[in-house]
Amino acid sequence: MKSLPVQTAGRWLAIAGVATLSLIAVAGFALAIYAAWLFHDLPDASQLAEYRPPTSTRVYAWDGTLIGEFGKERRIFVPYDQIPPLQVKAFLAAEDRKFFEHGGIDVSGLGRAMTKDVLNLAKGRKLQGGSTITQQVAKNVLLSNDQTFGRKIKEAILARRLEQTLPKERILELYLNEIWLGYRSYGVAAAAFNYFGKPLNELTLAQMAYLAALPKGPDNYHPIRHRTAAIGRRNWIINEMLVMGAVTRPQAEAAMREDLTVQTTPERAHYRDADYFLEETRLRAAGTLGAKADNGGLYIRTTLDSKLQTAARVALMKGLESYDRRHGWRGAWGHADLQPGWEKLASSKSTPAERRSWRAAAVDRVAGSVHVVLPSGGAGELDPKDVAWAKAGKGLNVGDLVFVEPEEGGKLYNLRQVPAVNGAIVALEPHSGRVLAMVGGYSFSLSNFNRATQAQRQPGSSFKPFVYATALENGFTPASVVSDAPISLTGGNGQLYEPENYNHETFGPGPMRQGLVHSLNLMTLHIALKVGMKKIAANAVKYGVVSSMPPELSMAIGAGETTPFKLVGAYSAFPNGGLRIEPHLIEEVQDRSGATILKADKRDCPHCGDPFLGEESPRIAPAGTQVMDPITAYQITLMLQGVVQSGTGSAVSVLGRPLAGKTGTTNDYRSAWFVGYSPNLVAGVFIGFDDNRSLGEGETGAQAAVPVFIDFMREALKGTPSVDFKAPQAVKFVDIRGHREAFKPGTEPQPQAPKPAGPVPYDDLPADAGAKAILPPPPPQPKKAPDDLKGLY
Repeated sequence: MKSLPVQTAGRWLAIAGVATLSLIAVAGFALAIYAAWLFHDLPDASQLAEYRPPTSTRVYAWDGTLIGEFGKERRIFVPYDQIPPLQVKAFLAAEDRKFFEHGGIDVSGLGRAMTKDVLNLAKGRKLQGGSTITQQVAKNVLLSNDQTFGRKIKEAILARRLEQTLPKERILELYLNEIWLGYRSYGVAAAAFNYFGKPLNELTLAQMAYLAALPKGPDNYHPIRHRTAAIGRRNWIINEMLVMGAVTRPQAEAAMREDLTVQTTPERAHYRDADYFLEETRLRAAGTLGAKADNGGLYIRTTLDSKLQTAARVALMKGLESYDRRHGWRGAWGHADLQPGWEKLASSKSTPAERRSWRAAAVDRVAGSVHVVLPSGGAGELDPKDVAWAKAGKGLNVGDLVFVEPEEGGKLYNLRQVPAVNGAIVALEPHSGRVLAMVGGYSFSLSNFNRATQAQRQPGSSFKPFVYATALENGFTPASVVSDAPISLTGGNGQLYEPENYNHETFGPGPMRQGLVHSLNLMTLHIALKVGMKKIAANAVKYGVVSSMPPELSMAIGAGETTPFKLVGAYSAFPNGGLRIEPHLIEEVQDRSGATILKADKRDCPHCGDPFLGEESPRIAPAGTQVMDPITAYQITLMLQGVVQSGTGSAVSVLGRPLAGKTGTTNDYRSAWFVGYSPNLVAGVFIGFDDNRSLGEGETGAQAAVPVFIDFMREALKGTPSVDFKAPQAVKFVDIRGHREAFKPGTEPQPQAPKPAGPVPYDDLPADAGAKAILPPPPPQPKKAPDDLKGLY
């Protein structure tokens, strides 16, 4: 073989060199383009110097009880110096033992990961980890989760920049607060509460090690579904901590023997009676504060009284179930052939979350007694009383799916039924407007529609006190005698309007107190005609009952619409001296630094911050706006005390406290109401169907709503002193037919000489026509009719 001439070989070498240089140039150019594309949007690592991860907003009751959290990422930010050192070491043992030695990249670990990544990429698998804690912070905070080489390169570069920008402790702080640990937990502090129900500083070594196991994949080490793997990974970390010298051998061995026990549900708030209140708080916070209400790490102190809230929830549920019981068994909620697999169908129906002892069951025998079997394995007979109740309704058959509840201390089961009816209860402090309790329905887990704030319903006779208050502000006095004669009017559409009293009877002229105590529609309408509906409608808006009201006569007996929340707020003017207060759920909001950004009480307090030198304490004006004469408010209270002593709400007198209130029932018994109050607490109850159908004959405010009020107030007033309603200083008292009535100075009736015998026309009666000398004989007392309007609108 001939060799190439030297010149030819040199020429080829030159060509090869040029080609190589060209390739290098092209490769370098391509790499430069790739680098430019890769880094054109690379985040600035310095922005993490002031970074705070999104943290959940925590909501507390008035007494400091945590009642809930808002936010997509349930996180509690904890500064590095408040994280237990042993918890830090657990994460270092699990994730990055050389964290305090490397500059952001562990070269040996990265080399091993990249070698595996080449094989993984060839096989179509996910790229390997190998990231340091610094790289994980870069990825979690600044980058996406894309599994690409480009992202890995960005991650490494950013990690180096982070190490040059932030101290190691700050990087760990970001990592331990940002990381997703499963169980609705972002960050170690939230995880400590959600998994173990306690703060970081109370965790055991074994619990700390388990949290450190989770970054590798919370689902892979789920404490219930993958318990064995979870304990194995936890114990491996404890052993690594032993190797590091973070714990002693006895400590490690004891921790490895510890069982892995977690909460069945991931939650920090263990108070569970405030769902409706909490959701309303969330809506109002979002409306006032915007997006930061959810993930701004805010502290919201609410007005909720946890004792009263629980009492309200218990009372309302009991009242709705009692109504439901009166109206019979509606039948099973499902049916199943009792073949293998029926348990799955039976378990598919959720019980109300508030009824934790209820269980789904199937009827498997009906022969005299009724026997049920539970998908969880229990079995037994139904209480004979419940069987009789069911037979009086739609009965029971084999295969029926029902809810049952085990009797306390017995072997029988009680038959249970979710009420179709619903309702609401609101309680507030009348002098400040603090909403102490609010329940918007039977069960939030079944329906989150808040009937306390969203259900617009006719209040019926519970509106009448505002008519009488308007009358007392416009020339009437408690001594005024008012007709109860029939009324016949022609409406604008030409139809005849002939309202009636509840029991279809009339009682002739009488003192206005009688119209309110016994809820007389006709007397109330005579007052409205005399005062004028324009004034009544304007006052209804001024008092806060409604936002607007047409000046139509039927409005005087409750044909307008309002919500329980508004109505209870308006009633506060009676015990607080005629002030309109703004009911509120949020008392104060602080940001994550502790600065107050919202406060409900906006009153000025001059010199409140000055040192006390023995002088008189500062005087602060009462909250609210004066919308009613204080004496008018007290006059209405005295009349409404009559309602609970001898009128439509007389059952309330069983509480033996100074109380006042008013029942309400709308046409065809569609809604039942009772709003009542003590000197320091106002509570209102509404009962009705969501579709506004009739509750049934006789289901008045006295029948359906008053028992709920009684149950609530019995608990709410327990342990509190009995306080009477305080009369305004200028009030004058006069006895009218055995009742001590209050009068504004100068309006009290004076003794007069008897007038000639004969009837006195209604229009000629003076406003003070209540003096004993001129009063007609007492009319027959109305029956204690349950309530209100019948056949009206």
